[in-house]
Amino acid sequence: VMSILLHGDAAFAGQGVVYETFHLSDLPSYTTNGTIHVVVNNQIGFTTDPRMARSSPYPTDVARVVNAPIFHVNADNPEAVMYVCNVAAEWRNTFNKDVVVDLVCYRRRGHNEMDEPMFTQPLMYKQIHKQVPVLKKYADKLIADGTVTLQEFEEEIAKYDRICEEAYTRSKDNKILHIKHWLDSPWPGFFNADGEPKSMSCPPTGISEELLRHIGNVASSVPVEDFKIHPGLSRILKARAEMTESRLVDWALAEYMAFGSVLKEGIHVRLSGQDVERGTF
Repeated sequence: VMSILLHGDAAFAGQGVVYETFHLSDLPSYTTNGTIHVVVNNQIGFTTDPRMARSSPYPTDVARVVNAPIFHVNADNPEAVMYVCNVAAEWRNTFNKDVVVDLVCYRRRGHNEMDEPMFTQPLMYKQIHKQVPVLKKYADKLIADGTVTLQEFEEEIAKYDRICEEAYTRSKDNKILHIKHWLDSPWPGFFNADGEPKSMSCPPTGISEELLRHIGNVASSVPVEDFKIHPGLSRILKARAEMTESRLVDWALAEYMAFGSVLKEGIHVRLSGQDVERGTF
């Protein structure tokens, strides 16, 4: 499995979760063995100029914190983009580290129907309106090379338009949203026939008092004979034993019993985080 994350330029620079995730990327318990980050860099976050949105020259500079290689590529050149993506995939497969592809491009229209970019970025958008769209630019190149004919190109465009039109027509007939069709691997029985989620019902999860007492006793004992433990810790264990005896629980013992009952059924429990390793909780 190879993880690929798609980002916008403003989000990549501005969202804390990106920086936090980079810092997790090489930790032994959290690594995905390298993620490929693709940044669709249209050089304008909604309506914000880059100089008003971040302090560094490139939106991808946050990736430098883990020394990830960053490839800046002209998105108007599809073959260069493919080349760079191949290099990125090879890097990730060879070194199992994150890598970033910065697709330097532009957005032809507004952020949404209400946004007219000419209001806020008139100079930039005068330039964009002069740009030949990437599809036409690349098609002209392939036709000039003799790789495809004009007729083949026009047939492909017509075929694609037809697929979109047919899908749009079909969408008008859909009266019900089948949620399960949107799941890449449907969970059997999770949704009922007409596509609406059924109420979440849980089977009874109670266990016998005898088993709870057993877990409580184990949780308040020391597993090794003649093992000298810290006096503060022995007080905690003693209090836990007394609670078990008195049929009382606090949050910590309740959590212990929950984990213990799952472990008793042979189900592996993994706790993560530094505090777990130190035994803080």
